[in-house]
Amino acid sequence: MATPTYDDGTIRCDDQGIAILRYYPWGAKTIRYASIRGVETLPLTGANKVRRWRIWGSGDFVHWWNFDPSRPKKGVALVLDVGHRVRPTITPDDAAAVARIIAEKSPE
Repeated sequence: MATPTYDDGTIRCDDQGIAILRYYPWGAKTIRYASIRGVETLPLTGANKVRRWRIWGSGDFVHWWNFDPSRPKKGVALVLDVGHRVRPTITPDDAAAVARIIAEKSPE
């Protein structure tokens, strides 16, 4: 694995892609930047406030949340469009930094 440019213990970005740690019960999911079609910022406030309590899994069969026990303390999630119905949804400690890294590394 390449040297990480971002690593908060749940999300790791390097030159090749993003690793979502504890995505599956058995481990991480790695997504290459070229596979990411878009990133949506999802505030975990207002009508979405209930989503901050989704510690792992899916409640709507569209968003899949990696295991993150500190999610209730976070205010924003990133929804990754990877061209499939189910979209990985993550809550990095620094969502702005991860969104910036994805934007810089993803092909136009």
